[in-house]
Amino acid sequence: MNDEVQELKELLPAVEAAVREVGARLAEMRPAEPTPGRTVAEAMAHFAELDGPAAALLRARLGELRPQAGWVTDELEGSVPAEGEWWLCDATDGAVQYLLGLPHWAVTATLVRDGAAVLAVVHAPQLGGRTYRAVRGGGAELDGRAVAPLERELAVAVAGTSQPPSAAADRVALRRAGESLTAVLGSVLAVRNLGPTSLQVAQVASGHLGLFWEYGADAGNLLPGALIAAEAGATVTDAVGAAWTAGSDGFLAAAPGLHGDVLKVLRSVG
Repeated sequence: MNDEVQELKELLPAVEAAVREVGARLAEMRPAEPTPGRTVAEAMAHFAELDGPAAALLRARLGELRPQAGWVTDELEGSVPAEGEWWLCDATDGAVQYLLGLPHWAVTATLVRDGAAVLAVVHAPQLGGRTYRAVRGGGAELDGRAVAPLERELAVAVAGTSQPPSAAADRVALRRAGESLTAVLGSVLAVRNLGPTSLQVAQVASGHLGLFWEYGADAGNLLPGALIAAEAGATVTDAVGAAWTAGSDGFLAAAPGLHGDVLKVLRSVG
């Protein structure tokens, strides 16, 4: 085990503890009924009242652990700094579900070095409290046990996906998402959107999903799950099979035996 991996593994339990603390606080405040906001502005104002303090707490806890690391202020922007060490976090990944009183949301914390994730924790407080975590070069775990993708034929695989993060602005990604959904539906057992992007990608790591794909630049949501999936042994690329980076405009994570078959489907829609 090299020095970097050892350093990150020593940091990991404290990061997980911070994420769990924030998750517990948000779970206590989560509305049992859908938020009554009738407009986007009303819904976002209510969400800010809940998410703002949680995000501040997460930033404070992680800042204590790694004061030299910067802080990416907007995980929805779709990009991360290419140089230096940064925390990329989302106190409420799955805000839509959270506001509707649904349990499909997660708290994420990712340490990024020179544009690549080196440590990630994805915690789902109200989905059994499940917690995925990984460090680069050190493998991936779910609730403390090592995980690996589950190989199966494409026809019996369940696929996860999500809409482009900036659908209104990225018409090309929106078109590709629609065309690919039609194609994938005819090739797999089922397609689901199970809420948080980061959690769905992590579920490929543990075999709960056979694959996950998405179009559009979405580094803030994809980086934590991508690290966990790759460290578990999944194949992680862009939507045409090239190496995925934080700047890629498409994403695919799949069990190694499924990846090539899924690429053929996605390439058929351009």
